[in-house]
Amino acid sequence: MDETTTKNKYNEEELNEFREIINKKLDVAREELQTLISSLQSENENGTDDTGSVYKTLEDGSSTLQKESTSQLASRLKKFIQNLEAALVRIENGTYGICRVTGRLISKERLKAVPHTTQSMEAKLNQYK
Repeated sequence: MDETTTKNKYNEEELNEFREIINKKLDVAREELQTLISSLQSENENGTDDTGSVYKTLEDGSSTLQKESTSQLASRLKKFIQNLEAALVRIENGTYGICRVTGRLISKERLKAVPHTTQSMEAKLNQYK
């Protein structure tokens, strides 16, 4: 019998460990998001004023595609940050690490790998059956 079947909650020391993991991931994600936002706000430094119109058209299309891609990355990063922040709230209100489907404790290994998860592997795998 493993600890996830004998316990129904993580202790304060374990929660602090998870909180630290989440905060580190949040710091990195926020920094990456800021970099993406800055790149979206900056103008094209390479300019195409001295090139032919064909090259300018290609450059404009490439620039648009790059901005769309960067925007999608920023959007995913915002969602990731929101999920991490929600995990911190769950730590504070005492529901962190409890599977929302099975009601059982999510394994430490899973929470260390995906600290914002709300489902155990069992629940996640059953989702695809």
